[in-house]
Amino acid sequence: MKRLWNSFKIAFAMYSKIPMPKADWEKENMRYMMCFFPLVGIVIGAVLIGWGWLADRLQAGEILRSAVYVLIPVAVTGGIHLDGLLDTADALSSYQPKERKLEILKDSHAGAFAVIMACCYFLASFGVWSELDRNQVLVLAGGFVLSRAMSGLGVASFPCAKKTGTLAMFSDAVQERVVMFCLYVLLFLSAGYMCVLDPKLGTAAVVGGWLVFFGYFRMSMKQFGGITGDLAGFFVQMCELVMAVCVWAAGKL
Repeated sequence: MKRLWNSFKIAFAMYSKIPMPKADWEKENMRYMMCFFPLVGIVIGAVLIGWGWLADRLQAGEILRSAVYVLIPVAVTGGIHLDGLLDTADALSSYQPKERKLEILKDSHAGAFAVIMACCYFLASFGVWSELDRNQVLVLAGGFVLSRAMSGLGVASFPCAKKTGTLAMFSDAVQERVVMFCLYVLLFLSAGYMCVLDPKLGTAAVVGGWLVFFGYFRMSMKQFGGITGDLAGFFVQMCELVMAVCVWAAGKL
């Protein structure tokens, strides 16, 4: 039980800004960390639903309502996945060999393409979320669990591009069978929640998420020779944006 509790604390300390008791970042304490990573998505989804309820009571306008929807995941996670998205944008836009792209991922400086990506991503997200009704938001609340369950499956099963680094350390510490089982359970539960709530919208979101997942694997292997922490963050952000677009599009059909 102590290992599970430590894995839980490390997962939330790493992937959220929620205050956690201190835990030693040792291999034994990280074995089950990925089991708890998707639970951060539950927090995001719950806050989104709560904000939707409060916005209705306050009669908030669509601009304010949508802006807060877009900012809630950043506030809960501290932007850790967004950082990966921007680093990946810089690396892909360099058109350099794999080794150089991996070096760019490690560079703490934001390049021009990272800034461009940030502007485009937030603009696209704001535009899509401003078009969603309350039922669509409820469906997408489950998507934050789904995206993280998929990301965890990638960490547990995809080859790492580097033998060193945070993701390589986490991947090496994974208790694969237990973690894979937990992630699949959370994946099916989140997908089931979305599809039961609205079969058409839920199915559209899940299909969109899987398409991004397979595209993420192909891109990572071709461009980088495996995955890194930044690429995993890139996947989470793109998966959530694509799911929102799919839910919006399905709602129009």
